Amino acid sequence: MFSYVGGFVLLAALLHATWNAMLHGNADRFLSMTWMSICIGVVSLAALPFLPMPHAGAWPCIVASGLVHIAYNMALVRAYRSGDLGETYLIARGSSPMLVALGAALFAREHPGVLQIAGIVLVSSGIISLALQRGNVSRKGAWAAFVTGATIAIYTVIDGIGVRASGDAMAYTAWMFAFYLLMPLLFIAMRGAHALRAPLPVVVQNAAGGLVSIAAYGIVIWAMQYGAMGAVSALRETSVVFAALIGRMFLNEQLSARRLVSCCVIAMGAICIGA
Repeated sequence: MFSYVGGFVLLAALLHATWNAMLHGNADRFLSMTWMSICIGVVSLAALPFLPMPHAGAWPCIVASGLVHIAYNMALVRAYRSGDLGETYLIARGSSPMLVALGAALFAREHPGVLQIAGIVLVSSGIISLALQRGNVSRKGAWAAFVTGATIAIYTVIDGIGVRASGDAMAYTAWMFAFYLLMPLLFIAMRGAHALRAPLPVVVQNAAGGLVSIAAYGIVIWAMQYGAMGAVSALRETSVVFAALIGRMFLNEQLSARRLVSCCVIAMGAICIGA
């Protein structure tokens, strides 16, 4: 995994932490997620004429993943209402790699080696320990974060299967992301069209977050053509190390020695995955 593919997944991890920090840093996360989704959907639609059609076998996965991503967006917004980036992001991301590995074993007959399994466990354990060190994770916040993690695992397994059947990773990604245009419809149904108004700087910032999100997860979808889903997922979740640093540098969140130890555990897991 520590080939050029692994390097790109680590880049995706940094990008993923960046757009999550951008979302968390905004007061109205539902509005921010909606504007991010508009950008993602519009860019994806604009790319479709220049891409081949995915193979027929990929379409059930494209539709299913697109809908699960909408559920994920809503779960993420709800989770961020219940805690800071260092709690909700960590629980959500930490709970997903082992679920992805289990789903991949059940539905894609993937069986990672002993070192990869150890790496997945280390990454997940290190991530969860980061969140639990604070000792103030509410039951409501933890539940919302775990639901978010479950949606991450579901769409990751779906996309891992779908991209391998699609014949073209970019085409698969663009069609799946086109479903993000359902987010503004959902927002309008819940709040009304007038609530979609936002100052231009806010729209620009969220549009930038949407572009970063496309790049981050597009790399992951591409990588799942070449690596086991659980391993790719766990390596991507090293994004929590970047998130911890971003939270410390820009969101005034604490980064203690114990949290640094947990980050080292996550790094050890990444090394096992790449061995």
